[in-house]
Amino acid sequence: MMGDMCESDAEITTYAQLRAVGHTRHWISASLDAGVLERIRRGVYASCDPCPAARAAAAHGGMLGCVSAARHLGLWVLDDEDEPAHVWMNRGGHRQEHPGCTCVEHWDEGPDTDAFGVPSVPRVLRQILACKGVETFFVALESALYQHKITRAGLAWLRAHVNDAGRDAMDFARRDAESGLESLLRWRLRRHGLAIAAQVFIVSVGRVDFLIGDRLIVEVDGAPNHDDATHRHKDLSRDANAATWGYITLRFDYAQIVHDWPTVEAAILAQIAAGNHLRH
Repeated sequence: MMGDMCESDAEITTYAQLRAVGHTRHWISASLDAGVLERIRRGVYASCDPCPAARAAAAHGGMLGCVSAARHLGLWVLDDEDEPAHVWMNRGGHRQEHPGCTCVEHWDEGPDTDAFGVPSVPRVLRQILACKGVETFFVALESALYQHKITRAGLAWLRAHVNDAGRDAMDFARRDAESGLESLLRWRLRRHGLAIAAQVFIVSVGRVDFLIGDRLIVEVDGAPNHDDATHRHKDLSRDANAATWGYITLRFDYAQIVHDWPTVEAAILAQIAAGNHLRH
């Protein structure tokens, strides 16, 4: 899956913040004993069980950054169970020792926000570009555009603070990419200079993910929407209707696009080499 928003609603706070809103030392101690509060490190607490990345960032002395922050914001990034927490330390951060630390630190300077919050979307995207490269940046950027999570001012700031590769990706980005898989496929096919239309409506078929040339349909199936028998039957019916009207459909799932891209690319290019994307 890509970019599932973190569902943890844990609030990470400090001892000083708890006292500032009226909680007594006794209340804090009793809440710890009752499991209402959890101590992350000295003077830092969570109101309930935080996700591993948020816990690690707080323990490390910073806030979520880069791809870890993107996941919390619901942006599309490739899932990686072994991905360490990315922690934004800001200019004045102080690294804290904590058990099993594998955190990736980001020290770029920015305005202070809540002590355990998440940096702005433009800053997160810039961190992703510097840390993970332009492909991951592009996918997250299109997600932010589709979900209206980056403003015009944010885009202007981002353009002024990324390199030429980042600006090139921004120029190529669209606002209608409904999934990270769609973004990934378009980005990886870009070097072939194909005429690819996205989100095309075809009579008797409906809206398709991509149309290459006149009649080559490429569909990108995310697991949650296409695994069950009902959706599988619907997909097969769509493909049959498309064939009736002279279209050829190639359908790929998450695992193929992410983990077996050479096969996906070869299948698409073979159809194009045979001229099957054009009406004769």
